[in-house]
Parts: sequence; C-alpha cells; structure tokens
Amino acid sequence: MLIDTKELFKQIQNASDLDKSRKMSAYMKGHFPFLGIPTPNRRKICKQFFSDVRHIKTIDWCFIDECWNHAEREYQYIALDYLVKKKCHLNLHDIPKLKVLALSKSWWDTIDILDQLIGDMGLMYLEIDDLMLEWSIDENFWLRRIAINHQLLRKEKTNTNLLHFILVNNLNQKEFFINKAIGWSLRSYSKTEPDWVRNFIVEYKCGLSPLSIREGSKYI
Repeated sequence: MLIDTKELFKQIQNASDLDKSRKMSAYMKGHFPFLGIPTPNRRKICKQFFSDVRHIKTIDWCFIDECWNHAEREYQYIALDYLVKKKCHLNLHDIPKLKVLALSKSWWDTIDILDQLIGDMGLMYLEIDDLMLEWSIDENFWLRRIAINHQLLRKEKTNTNLLHFILVNNLNQKEFFINKAIGWSLRSYSKTEPDWVRNFIVEYKCGLSPLSIREGSKYI
C-alpha cells in the first residue's frame, strides 16, 4: 500500500520559517537546507499521518525514498521518525536499504538514528553481529560509526566481545566522528560495567585518541 503524502507535505511546507531555517542550517554547518521547523512542531504535524499508517504492517520504502529525495532536512527526519515507529516491521532484507540511507546525505543527525534502528534489529537477528564487524572496517566512516554505536543503549545486553573487536578495529583514527563515537560507546557501557571500560582504556590507551579517552572516562 503506497502512502498518499500530498497533504502531509503540504502541511510541512506551510510550516516553514525562513529565520529558523537559516539558524538550523548554520547549526548543521551549512550541509543541508532546512524549512525551519523545530522537531516538536514537525512531530505535531506528522502525528495524525503516523496514526493513519500505524495499521499498515509493511514499510513503504517509496515514501522513505520520496522523503530522502527532498532537499530540506526535515524530510529525512520524517522518514526516520516513520522508520522508528515501524521498526518492528524491519527485517534483514531491509538492511541494504538502510545502508543506502546511511551513505546518502550522511551526517551525524541521521546516522545516530540509523545506528539505533540497526542496533534494535541486532537483538532479533544474530546476523547483524557479523555485519557490524564488516562495517567496522569499511572505508566509509559513517558505516564504521554505526558499527561502533549500534549497541549504545544495550546496557547488560551488550555483546562485549563484539564491542571489543569493533573498537579495536577503529583504534589510531584521526576522524573526529569516529573518535567521538568510540568515546560515547565506552561512556555508555561504563554505566553498566565500569571495570570493563576502565580495563579497555588502560590496555588500548596508545591507540585511543584523547577525545575517546575523555568521553569514555567521564563516569569512571
């Protein structure tokens, strides 16, 4: 079933704010144009739309592609909000499509939602573990960031062997977004197993950036 987006997109366009759009684009370093719709407003506009499609048990990738093809960043956020609401319907066959999203119009704001989605899928599909190991050595650092942070909120469900190998695969990096991701991953898990994180930092101190160590040590 294809989703009729005309009314939704009309409401989104009507809610644009030029002053806010400039500020929002500047916050994202000018990488993307914005309509100037803050997240609470955007989600309020989309609330009825998402309610109307909640009964559909499949994911409309045409809708997602349509959102992704729009220049303004809010449309990508709508697509990701949609995927979050429909995440129970994601399966392994959707991974290539998620990868396409990760490699297109890539920036931390979309990547950090995609890593949550793929992380949730990893709790249902063991095949995700091997995929994340593959992505952890990919030449594209956004895929590596997803691999590093896909277990970010798992707490006691964290696969520490997987985390260890993925982090080791990304030692001695100069890329800010990778070193920040390593720090976040260590910091998050330190709330559950501080000794594991402390020992990892000690063992691999020479390969960790000061940023990763500072972030990872925040709570230990």
